[in-house]
Amino acid sequence: MHTVIVGDVHGCLDELLALVERCGDPKSTRYVMVGDLVAKGPDSKGVVAWARASGVEAVLGNHDAAVLHARNPLAEPRPRPHHVEVAATLDRDELAWLEDRPLWIALDGDDGPSHLVVHGGVVPGVPLEAQERKYLLNLRSITADGAPTKKIEGQPWASLWTGPPHVVFGHDAVRGLQRHPWATGLDTGCVYGGALTALVLPTGDLVSIPARRNYAPVTP
Repeated sequence: MHTVIVGDVHGCLDELLALVERCGDPKSTRYVMVGDLVAKGPDSKGVVAWARASGVEAVLGNHDAAVLHARNPLAEPRPRPHHVEVAATLDRDELAWLEDRPLWIALDGDDGPSHLVVHGGVVPGVPLEAQERKYLLNLRSITADGAPTKKIEGQPWASLWTGPPHVVFGHDAVRGLQRHPWATGLDTGCVYGGALTALVLPTGDLVSIPARRNYAPVTP
């Protein structure tokens, strides 16, 4: 069985189904999603329903977490309106499934994990068990003074990760596809009119499905 690691879907169900058509039926193919299944795109509920019915694996993304936070529209910090709207479309079982998503998924290799799937990233030099939730969900860069940040400044954290394991992540649509020696970034901005991209293992091939249209402006 081969494994397909899928970049940020953001409710783009049509593109996700087209990708699955290219990569193989979930009954015989292992699918692992890098998070941000929901928000911004046209059919968040459809993506969650497909993921649950297909038995795929997924890590939690920052927008998934924001939708869970938005179950209470009066929560602090105050949820963004589009997260509240998505939360209202998901039933109790769908929200519970989303809440059960882990912060990372390790893919077994011959000598320990071969690949690690996270949404945002991992801070180089910090053991996995000591990684902070906020960076697993939101990390993008390491600043010139060595501080982790969710902003686009300094260097991509993935360029500084020396492995093993090889980390596969999403979240950074501004930088787009990233291919570093020990990390691969798959957020190619489908919801922004780019493409939905997957990494196929063990071959290392990339499969991309162009977005049908631009669904949302580029925002964090």
